[in-house]
Amino acid sequence: MTIKELQEEIIEDFGLFDDWEGKYEYIIDLGKSLPKMADEHKTEENVIKGCQSLVWLNAYTKEGKVYFEADSEAIIVKGLVSMLLKVLSGHKADEILNADLYFIEKVGLAGHLAQTRSNGLASMVKQMKMYALAFTSQELKI
Repeated sequence: MTIKELQEEIIEDFGLFDDWEGKYEYIIDLGKSLPKMADEHKTEENVIKGCQSLVWLNAYTKEGKVYFEADSEAIIVKGLVSMLLKVLSGHKADEILNADLYFIEKVGLAGHLAQTRSNGLASMVKQMKMYALAFTSQELKI
């Protein structure tokens, strides 16, 4: 699926809930289902700066695509990062760099998250795009 199609799927999923209580429960469920990140990747260099909670993000390439894995101490944050992983992981670096992540606004996350969580979400997106940029630079050197 394309990044756009994955975002549309998330928007559709959020549309199933009538209120934010249900949407928060859904985000928590997403966090609980986030695949476990290997402890060896929970290093200081993988900590995302700008997040109130501890969030680790690791990236690697395989067959020309960028893959992410992440974890957090906070369950809501795990849910937020799981949505980002669903949308961006498994795509080419240039697709990630050029992605307009409109689903965040469309589902109302921007207006319903505390300022610190919104800032943390922006930091996660920024770090994922920085990884993609780094992998693009590596491809150019080859």
